Amino acid sequence: MDFSNKVVVITGASSGIGATAAVMFAKQSAKLVLVGRNEANLNKVATQCEAEKKIKPLIVKAELNNDQDVKKIVTETIKVFGKIDVLVNNAAVGVRGSIKDGIEPYDQVMANNMRSVYLLTSLATPHLIKARGNIVNVSSVAAFKPIKDADYLPYCISKAALDQFTKCVALDLGPDGVRVNSVNPGGTKTPFAENAGFSKEQVNELYEGRNKNYPLRKMAESEDVADLILYLASDRARSITGSIYVIDNGETLM
Repeated sequence: MDFSNKVVVITGASSGIGATAAVMFAKQSAKLVLVGRNEANLNKVATQCEAEKKIKPLIVKAELNNDQDVKKIVTETIKVFGKIDVLVNNAAVGVRGSIKDGIEPYDQVMANNMRSVYLLTSLATPHLIKARGNIVNVSSVAAFKPIKDADYLPYCISKAALDQFTKCVALDLGPDGVRVNSVNPGGTKTPFAENAGFSKEQVNELYEGRNKNYPLRKMAESEDVADLILYLASDRARSITGSIYVIDNGETLM
Protein backbone atom coordinates (compact mmCIF):
# COMPACT_ATOMS: atom_id res chain seq x y z
CA MET A 1 0.00 0.00 0.00
CA ASP A 2 1.23 3.47 -0.85
CA PHE A 3 -0.37 6.74 0.26
CA SER A 4 2.19 9.08 -1.30
CA ASN A 5 0.64 12.53 -1.85
CA LYS A 6 -2.61 11.35 -0.25
CA VAL A 7 -4.11 13.58 2.45
CA VAL A 8 -5.61 11.52 5.26
CA VAL A 9 -7.77 13.09 7.99
CA ILE A 10 -8.08 11.00 11.17
CA THR A 11 -10.32 11.96 14.07
CA GLY A 12 -9.59 10.58 17.52
CA ALA A 13 -5.93 10.45 16.54
CA SER A 14 -4.48 11.16 19.99
CA SER A 15 -4.62 7.57 21.28
CA GLY A 16 -5.74 4.03 20.64
CA ILE A 17 -6.77 2.93 17.16
CA GLY A 18 -6.57 6.45 15.72
CA ALA A 19 -3.00 7.00 16.88
CA THR A 20 -1.90 3.59 15.66
CA ALA A 21 -3.55 4.12 12.28
CA ALA A 22 -1.81 7.50 11.99
CA VAL A 23 1.63 5.96 12.41
CA MET A 24 0.80 3.20 9.94
CA PHE A 25 -0.40 5.73 7.35
CA ALA A 26 2.79 7.71 7.97
CA LYS A 27 4.86 4.64 7.15
CA GLN A 28 3.10 4.63 3.78
CA SER A 29 4.02 8.29 3.09
CA ALA A 30 0.59 9.84 3.78
CA LYS A 31 0.13 13.53 4.52
CA LEU A 32 -1.73 13.42 7.82
CA VAL A 33 -4.26 15.61 9.58
CA LEU A 34 -4.45 14.52 13.22
CA VAL A 35 -7.63 15.56 15.04
CA GLY A 36 -8.32 15.21 18.75
CA ARG A 37 -8.95 16.93 22.07
CA ASN A 38 -5.66 16.13 23.80
CA GLU A 39 -3.08 18.40 22.19
CA ALA A 40 -0.17 16.96 24.15
CA ASN A 41 -0.97 13.45 22.93
CA LEU A 42 -1.52 14.71 19.39
CA ASN A 43 1.95 16.24 19.44
CA LYS A 44 3.45 12.93 20.57
CA VAL A 45 1.67 11.04 17.79
CA ALA A 46 2.71 13.70 15.26
CA THR A 47 6.35 13.28 16.29
CA GLN A 48 6.12 9.52 15.77
CA CYS A 49 4.52 10.03 12.37
CA GLU A 50 7.06 12.60 11.20
CA ALA A 51 9.89 10.28 12.18
CA GLU A 52 8.72 7.72 9.62
CA LYS A 53 9.06 9.64 6.32
CA LYS A 54 9.85 13.20 7.46
CA ILE A 55 6.35 14.43 6.50
CA LYS A 56 5.04 16.84 9.13
CA PRO A 57 1.39 16.20 10.08
CA LEU A 58 -1.14 18.96 10.60
CA ILE A 59 -2.55 18.97 14.14
CA VAL A 60 -6.11 20.19 14.66
CA LYS A 61 -7.29 20.39 18.25
CA ALA A 62 -11.06 20.05 18.13
CA GLU A 63 -14.14 19.19 20.16
CA LEU A 64 -16.29 17.27 17.73
CA ASN A 65 -19.52 18.28 19.46
CA ASN A 66 -18.68 21.88 18.54
CA ASP A 67 -19.77 22.73 14.98
CA GLN A 68 -17.19 25.46 14.57
CA ASP A 69 -14.39 23.08 15.55
CA VAL A 70 -15.67 20.53 13.01
CA LYS A 71 -15.68 23.18 10.28
CA LYS A 72 -12.14 24.13 11.32
CA ILE A 73 -10.93 20.61 10.55
CA VAL A 74 -11.85 20.96 6.88
CA THR A 75 -10.85 24.60 6.42
CA GLU A 76 -7.39 24.08 7.96
CA THR A 77 -6.82 20.88 5.99
CA ILE A 78 -7.61 22.61 2.69
CA LYS A 79 -5.56 25.64 3.67
CA VAL A 80 -2.46 23.53 4.37
CA PHE A 81 -2.78 20.59 1.96
CA GLY A 82 -5.38 21.71 -0.60
CA LYS A 83 -7.34 18.49 -0.72
CA ILE A 84 -8.77 15.52 1.19
CA ASP A 85 -8.26 11.98 -0.11
CA VAL A 86 -9.25 9.89 2.91
CA LEU A 87 -11.47 10.63 5.91
CA VAL A 88 -11.23 8.27 8.87
CA ASN A 89 -14.13 8.93 11.25
CA ASN A 90 -12.62 7.24 14.29
CA ALA A 91 -13.42 9.48 17.28
CA ALA A 92 -16.12 8.28 19.66
CA VAL A 93 -17.16 8.44 23.29
CA GLY A 94 -18.43 5.53 25.34
CA VAL A 95 -20.59 7.12 28.00
CA ARG A 96 -22.28 4.52 30.16
CA GLY A 97 -26.03 4.76 30.62
CA SER A 98 -29.29 2.82 30.57
CA ILE A 99 -32.84 3.81 29.70
CA LYS A 100 -33.30 4.55 33.41
CA ASP A 101 -30.81 7.42 33.20
CA GLY A 102 -32.88 9.74 31.05
CA ILE A 103 -31.99 11.44 27.79
CA GLU A 104 -28.68 13.10 28.73
CA PRO A 105 -26.38 10.12 28.01
CA TYR A 106 -28.09 9.63 24.65
CA ASP A 107 -27.67 13.28 23.66
CA GLN A 108 -24.02 13.28 24.66
CA VAL A 109 -23.14 10.10 22.80
CA MET A 110 -25.09 10.91 19.65
CA ALA A 111 -23.61 14.41 19.45
CA ASN A 112 -20.08 12.97 19.48
CA ASN A 113 -20.51 9.62 17.75
CA MET A 114 -23.05 10.41 15.05
CA ARG A 115 -23.90 14.08 14.55
CA SER A 116 -20.27 15.16 14.33
CA VAL A 117 -19.55 12.37 11.84
CA TYR A 118 -22.49 13.48 9.70
CA LEU A 119 -21.35 17.11 9.75
CA LEU A 120 -17.66 16.42 9.11
CA THR A 121 -18.45 14.00 6.30
CA SER A 122 -20.83 16.51 4.72
CA LEU A 123 -18.22 19.27 4.82
CA ALA A 124 -15.51 16.97 3.43
CA THR A 125 -17.69 15.54 0.66
CA PRO A 126 -16.95 18.14 -2.06
CA HIS A 127 -13.22 17.59 -1.55
CA LEU A 128 -13.57 13.80 -1.47
CA ILE A 129 -15.54 13.90 -4.72
CA LYS A 130 -12.87 16.05 -6.34
CA ALA A 131 -10.16 13.61 -5.22
CA ARG A 132 -12.32 10.51 -5.85
CA GLY A 133 -11.34 9.58 -2.32
CA ASN A 134 -12.90 7.41 0.34
CA ILE A 135 -14.23 7.29 3.89
CA VAL A 136 -13.60 4.72 6.61
CA ASN A 137 -15.92 4.85 9.61
CA VAL A 138 -14.80 3.12 12.80
CA SER A 139 -17.90 1.52 14.27
CA SER A 140 -18.22 -1.45 16.65
CA VAL A 141 -19.76 -4.88 17.06
CA ALA A 142 -22.00 -3.02 19.51
CA ALA A 143 -23.94 -2.05 16.39
CA PHE A 144 -25.17 -5.66 16.17
CA LYS A 145 -25.54 -6.76 19.79
CA PRO A 146 -25.81 -5.21 23.26
CA ILE A 147 -22.66 -5.09 25.35
CA LYS A 148 -23.33 -7.61 28.11
CA ASP A 149 -20.88 -6.44 30.75
CA ALA A 150 -21.81 -2.72 30.84
CA ASP A 151 -24.71 -0.32 30.40
CA TYR A 152 -23.85 1.05 26.96
CA LEU A 153 -27.31 1.59 25.51
CA PRO A 154 -26.61 5.01 23.91
CA TYR A 155 -23.27 3.80 22.54
CA CYS A 156 -24.83 0.74 20.92
CA ILE A 157 -27.51 2.90 19.31
CA SER A 158 -24.91 5.33 17.97
CA LYS A 159 -22.91 2.56 16.34
CA ALA A 160 -25.98 0.98 14.74
CA ALA A 161 -26.76 4.41 13.31
CA LEU A 162 -23.18 4.77 12.06
CA ASP A 163 -23.39 1.48 10.15
CA GLN A 164 -26.57 2.62 8.41
CA PHE A 165 -24.87 5.95 7.70
CA THR A 166 -22.01 4.05 6.05
CA LYS A 167 -24.37 2.19 3.72
CA CYS A 168 -26.51 5.21 2.86
CA VAL A 169 -23.55 7.50 2.12
CA ALA A 170 -21.87 4.75 0.07
CA LEU A 171 -25.01 4.60 -2.08
CA ASP A 172 -25.19 8.38 -2.25
CA LEU A 173 -21.56 8.99 -3.22
CA GLY A 174 -20.89 5.86 -5.27
CA PRO A 175 -21.71 7.57 -8.60
CA ASP A 176 -19.15 10.25 -7.69
CA GLY A 177 -16.44 7.64 -7.27
CA VAL A 178 -16.26 7.94 -3.47
CA ARG A 179 -16.14 4.71 -1.48
CA VAL A 180 -17.48 4.45 2.09
CA ASN A 181 -16.83 1.50 4.40
CA SER A 182 -16.95 0.62 8.07
CA VAL A 183 -14.60 -1.23 10.40
CA ASN A 184 -16.37 -2.80 13.38
CA PRO A 185 -13.98 -3.94 16.12
CA GLY A 186 -14.94 -6.10 19.03
CA GLY A 187 -13.06 -5.83 22.30
CA THR A 188 -9.76 -4.08 21.57
CA LYS A 189 -6.93 -3.12 23.89
CA THR A 190 -7.19 0.70 23.90
CA PRO A 191 -7.84 3.41 26.54
CA PHE A 192 -11.54 3.34 25.57
CA ALA A 193 -12.89 1.53 28.63
CA GLU A 194 -10.98 3.70 31.10
CA ASN A 195 -12.14 6.83 29.30
CA ALA A 196 -15.69 5.55 29.67
CA GLY A 197 -15.35 5.43 33.45
CA PHE A 198 -14.02 1.97 34.25
CA SER A 199 -11.25 1.66 36.85
CA LYS A 200 -7.99 -0.05 35.93
CA GLU A 201 -9.06 -3.04 38.01
CA GLN A 202 -12.37 -3.26 36.15
CA VAL A 203 -10.58 -2.97 32.82
CA ASN A 204 -8.20 -5.78 33.74
CA GLU A 205 -11.16 -7.93 34.76
CA LEU A 206 -12.90 -7.19 31.44
CA TYR A 207 -9.77 -8.07 29.49
CA GLU A 208 -9.20 -11.30 31.39
CA GLY A 209 -12.79 -12.38 30.78
CA ARG A 210 -12.64 -11.58 27.09
CA ASN A 211 -9.27 -13.27 26.59
CA LYS A 212 -10.75 -16.35 28.20
CA ASN A 213 -14.13 -16.39 26.45
CA TYR A 214 -13.60 -15.11 22.91
CA PRO A 215 -13.39 -17.98 20.39
CA LEU A 216 -9.80 -17.03 19.47
CA ARG A 217 -8.99 -16.60 23.18
CA LYS A 218 -7.67 -13.07 22.71
CA MET A 219 -8.68 -9.47 22.15
CA ALA A 220 -7.64 -7.39 19.17
CA GLU A 221 -4.73 -4.98 19.32
CA SER A 222 -4.94 -1.47 17.87
CA GLU A 223 -2.57 -2.55 15.10
CA ASP A 224 -5.02 -5.23 13.94
CA VAL A 225 -7.81 -2.71 13.47
CA ALA A 226 -5.55 -0.05 11.99
CA ASP A 227 -4.27 -2.49 9.39
CA LEU A 228 -7.84 -3.11 8.22
CA ILE A 229 -8.49 0.65 8.07
CA LEU A 230 -5.45 1.11 5.83
CA TYR A 231 -6.54 -1.70 3.54
CA LEU A 232 -10.01 -0.23 3.05
CA ALA A 233 -8.55 3.25 2.47
CA SER A 234 -6.12 1.93 -0.14
CA ASP A 235 -6.53 1.28 -3.85
CA ARG A 236 -6.42 -2.43 -3.08
CA ALA A 237 -10.02 -2.05 -1.88
CA ARG A 238 -11.08 -0.10 -4.99
CA SER A 239 -14.13 -2.31 -5.60
CA ILE A 240 -15.36 -2.31 -1.99
CA THR A 241 -18.00 0.14 -0.77
CA GLY A 242 -20.92 0.07 1.64
CA SER A 243 -19.36 -2.84 3.50
CA ILE A 244 -19.22 -3.54 7.22
CA TYR A 245 -16.00 -5.29 8.21
CA VAL A 246 -16.07 -7.10 11.56
CA ILE A 247 -12.78 -7.66 13.39
CA ASP A 248 -13.66 -9.20 16.74
CA ASN A 249 -11.81 -12.50 17.39
CA GLY A 250 -15.18 -14.24 17.07
CA GLU A 251 -17.04 -12.16 19.68
CA THR A 252 -20.22 -11.92 17.61
CA LEU A 253 -20.39 -15.73 17.46
CA MET A 254 -21.00 -15.92 21.19
